[in-house]
Amino acid sequence: MSKVDIRNQGSGIIAVAGDLTFSGIAKDTIKSFAFLKSANPITLDMNGVANTDSAGLALIIEWIKYARHHQIELKFQNIPEQLLTLAKLSGLEQTEIFSTQR
Repeated sequence: MSKVDIRNQGSGIIAVAGDLTFSGIAKDTIKSFAFLKSANPITLDMNGVANTDSAGLALIIEWIKYARHHQIELKFQNIPEQLLTLAKLSGLEQTEIFSTQR
């Protein structure tokens, strides 16, 4: 298990790494949306995500809600297959969240 790591790569690219799981997501990760204020648009590169579960999907949904509320264009790339499978099982695969580049 590795804690979620969110790093600004510049030019609106935010790298997300670690485990998007119940045990990998710390309380400060849930409460921190500062990285979403760094640019507009923002691309979340999820290439470094090793594992995910429903907690990871819930966290991404919260990021999307925040971005919409603050009129921030949020894109995703390199979405892990595990996360896409969870989204499909949850009926979310047809949303713009998962229609972005992988």
